[in-house]
Amino acid sequence: MTDIKDPENTLLMDITHGRVTIELRPDLAPGHVARIKQLARDGFYDGIVFHRVIEGFMAQGGDPTGTGMGGSGENLRAEFSKEPHVRGVCSMARAQDPNSADSQFFICFDDARFLDGQYTVWGKVIDGMDHVDAIKRGEPVQDPDKIVKMQVAADA
Repeated sequence: MTDIKDPENTLLMDITHGRVTIELRPDLAPGHVARIKQLARDGFYDGIVFHRVIEGFMAQGGDPTGTGMGGSGENLRAEFSKEPHVRGVCSMARAQDPNSADSQFFICFDDARFLDGQYTVWGKVIDGMDHVDAIKRGEPVQDPDKIVKMQVAADA
């Protein structure tokens, strides 16, 4: 278990395979971090599946419909940064419009530097990446793995 330095800016994401600890980056994306924390506190992510999981690339979840077309109904303004998309980075999924991120996010399995500066990085897995690696692959995923519970560490 990793030492949690800032419980208010740490997510505990219990998925099918175990607990994943994510260090939030309000220094990079204050609006996105605030929204993800609010959604987590509202129980929004609990039970949501990883609907799009591509080997060597990323696992995507955060859509309550499980189709890749849903969200919480509130788009966020892009907060792009120079932070690289590398293994363990958590970033927002979006449509073509840069300001269309909502609740869907992805976790990089490997370096995906071609995404740099085009998607909002909001955190990084600091413990439990082996559980992320175990997420069932597919587009769409058959019988997908899910987020059992996501919470802000300060509330746990």
